[in-house]
Amino acid sequence: MFRLILLLLLPAVAFSQSVSLKGKLVDSQTNLPLEAATVYITSVKDSTTIDYTISDKSGDFVMRLRSSNQPFYLKTSYIGFKDYVRRFEGIQEAIDVGTLKIDEAGNTIDEVVVKAEAPPVRIKSDTLEFNAASFKVKPDANVETLLKQLPGVEIDSDGKITVNGKEVNQILVNGKPFFDKDGKVALQNLPSDIISKVQVSDTKSEKEKITGSTASSNNASINLTIDEDKNKGFFGKVMGGFGTDDRYESSLMVNYFKGSQKISVLGSMNNINSTGFTMNEVFDSMGGGRNSSVWMGDNGSFSINGMQFGGGAGITRSGLIGINFADEWTKEFSSTTNYFYNSAQTENKNRTRLKNLLPEGTFTTNSSRDQVREQFGHNAGAEFTFKPDSLTTITFQPKIIKGRSWNESVSSDETINEQGRLVRESAGLLDRRSENNGLENSFNAGRALGKKGRFVNLYAYFKNDRVQSSARDVSDNFFYTDTDNDGITDQTQTDNRNQIRLERDLTDTFRGEFEWTEPVADSLNLKFQFEYNHDQNVNDRRGFDFDTDTNGYDDFNDLLTNYMMASTRAIVPKVGLGIERSKLSLNLTAGSAVYNFKAQSDYLGTRTSLRQSEIFPSANVWGGYRFTKSKALWMNYNFDVNYPSAVQVLPVEDLSSPLNTTVGNPDLAPRRQHYGYLSFRDYNFATKSGYSIYGGGTYWETDIASSTVFDETRRSVTTFENVNGNLNTWFGANWNKTFKRDAHSLRLQFSVNGNYGINKGYVNQELYQANSISFTPRANLTYNFGELLTVNPSYSFTNSTTNYDNYVISEQSNVVHRGMLQVTSYWPKKVVLGTDLNYTYNSNIADGFKKDFYLLNVSLGYNFLNDAFLAKVKVYDLLDQNQNTTRSIGATSITDQENTVLKRYVMFSLTYKLTKFGGKEKKSGPGFWEH
Repeated sequence: MFRLILLLLLPAVAFSQSVSLKGKLVDSQTNLPLEAATVYITSVKDSTTIDYTISDKSGDFVMRLRSSNQPFYLKTSYIGFKDYVRRFEGIQEAIDVGTLKIDEAGNTIDEVVVKAEAPPVRIKSDTLEFNAASFKVKPDANVETLLKQLPGVEIDSDGKITVNGKEVNQILVNGKPFFDKDGKVALQNLPSDIISKVQVSDTKSEKEKITGSTASSNNASINLTIDEDKNKGFFGKVMGGFGTDDRYESSLMVNYFKGSQKISVLGSMNNINSTGFTMNEVFDSMGGGRNSSVWMGDNGSFSINGMQFGGGAGITRSGLIGINFADEWTKEFSSTTNYFYNSAQTENKNRTRLKNLLPEGTFTTNSSRDQVREQFGHNAGAEFTFKPDSLTTITFQPKIIKGRSWNESVSSDETINEQGRLVRESAGLLDRRSENNGLENSFNAGRALGKKGRFVNLYAYFKNDRVQSSARDVSDNFFYTDTDNDGITDQTQTDNRNQIRLERDLTDTFRGEFEWTEPVADSLNLKFQFEYNHDQNVNDRRGFDFDTDTNGYDDFNDLLTNYMMASTRAIVPKVGLGIERSKLSLNLTAGSAVYNFKAQSDYLGTRTSLRQSEIFPSANVWGGYRFTKSKALWMNYNFDVNYPSAVQVLPVEDLSSPLNTTVGNPDLAPRRQHYGYLSFRDYNFATKSGYSIYGGGTYWETDIASSTVFDETRRSVTTFENVNGNLNTWFGANWNKTFKRDAHSLRLQFSVNGNYGINKGYVNQELYQANSISFTPRANLTYNFGELLTVNPSYSFTNSTTNYDNYVISEQSNVVHRGMLQVTSYWPKKVVLGTDLNYTYNSNIADGFKKDFYLLNVSLGYNFLNDAFLAKVKVYDLLDQNQNTTRSIGATSITDQENTVLKRYVMFSLTYKLTKFGGKEKKSGPGFWEH
């Protein structure tokens, strides 16, 4: 172990043995320092970028280089200023070039001037721009691989992308969505060598883009611009694979680009728990490889364009086909449209042990379920942009969803009290079928009104969901009581069912906003806003029992029949103040929100109507302070009110479950919550290191909590009560640093995140309180030995502890250790070898559930016929140990469960890559300084 650690540390020591090249950049006219200018060196021989840095707030820069006698250029780039170029015949010892006076653009200088070229990194006012050609990746690498090479960009094991500590929630291609704005399809399928620039900026709403105001979110957006030479052509991949245990996978991605017109077709079929479009160069779409989280084993769940498939557990057989079309029809009008068809079938065996906590004791429910779920859906969306003139922008984004699902579960349960006596048991079949039709639209129109900073904007959004479902329940339920308290069962109750419930759920949402922005000074503006919001949900249920005479479900059951509706309308006039300065950005809006809440029900011949009208304050504050180009502070606060749902507030008994009855409480008050967030981040391009610290949370001044009462057989009745002081907070920090020497690099990453919460409610009419805290530190190291070898070990553990009041137990805790080692070799030439080894240990899972397991995946690939074909053999779960066992600690229960996972199989696959561009092929020089 010591030798391994020493081996991993040696590259960092070697990188530090170098010579420095430093200097200072100032404005030639004012002698003021130039902050955030790009300084880089390129090889005279082939123009390859050797190293780069960014000047600090004093204009100073420094680069540490390996000594060499090869000639190179020192270059600078800064928006609005001339490029500076100076030739050196080599570097054997430290060089201080002194103070370099840079002229503004348009002025002449005496230094050598060459034609303009893109520097590796350029910092504009609100955009960080990377020149893709300056970052060496393999010719067949995808965009995700390119992003991993960019300084400040991190991609974790779950695929979450952060840039300098800011999470990325939108990825565009030439400013337009590519299938969907989450960008997963673009990251996994577009080849990196067609990308010209990667532009990172704050994610803005359509209104913020039009008005030019700062972003109100703390998220980042990535825009991928395509190289002009590669923006006209045809390229794609086709992959198919067959394996043992009847496993198979196939995927297709074909693109045709011609200027502003882009057509892409996506398709896949597999039964290995994969979305099918990941096209990972090592494991293709194999689940549990580098394209998905492996910490909990494969859970078979994935999401495409907002639709969830796989159900979160089991083995999934899926298929999809999608098409994306984008074009700029005229100078004023452009559009992007996409369509997906998805299907998925998941089979799962679940085993659960649920320990319920009561003030006077505990009881345990052991259950097993065999589940089958089928789902398919059509999803079509579009984005239309119309700019009739330079002052006006109109966008329209419609989306249509149509889907069906079927879920069948065969289950058996038994409940044992603290004395070990059986108090209830059940077995049965639940068959649920549903059909969903959804329509969603957003509209935004904004116009500048002559005076600088004066804008008017109109926004409208509506969403309609229509779900029709049927649920057939065939079950036998037995409840055992001990009337003499002698430990012997004296009485048995039964609740056997053979019934069907037909439901219709209608959800309607509307958001409307009008805003006028009026400038008061160069850096100050006033905002006048008017919002109208309307949310309505209708649930209409009918119940029928099985009639043996007709052999059908014809016996009307009024106990299972009801109608419920809840509607909330809010009128919110607000006044805002915005401050936009070079370093400070602050926005504040405040006003009054007039709420009208209405709820109605019809149950057992009794009609109930509830109405509430109240006025609450409305407040939202967001903004940040930029200390330097790389160092920034950001904060957000808002106050919000949410009214209860129909189920929570209406006095309707829901008797659909034989184990639990739910009834609403008409005296409930709405939720009142305060949300806050604060973050600080810094990335130093000079040292290629950065860190971020963040924290946030929600405090419920008034919350709605469940109140459950259990009888002796542990049947329960649940209603709802208001509580004060519930809390959910989260916090974290991360640090990363990259060492580079020639083509070799070493990246270190350390992070920690966690949360703290207070959860209150009632059990058996007593108020409980659960204080929970979790803490997860993680370390990750990535070492690249040129283009030949990548070694990526990582380790993390999660410590979760919950302290309880008014329970017989005072504390529960659990620790999960996770270790991973990924190794990829590209030697010998044309051969790709990858191994992923993962280890998970669950410290406190219940007896009968395995605590730990290893998951080892291996892939061996060979490129042939000018690298147009890639043949692979892959082994999933080589050690045959994969499992999915989890423990979750809640406020009222502790749950241990196990689900079906994929086990060992071998897969043979063949990939064909087609590339044909109208322009010249991009040639890439060596990724290191030759010597």
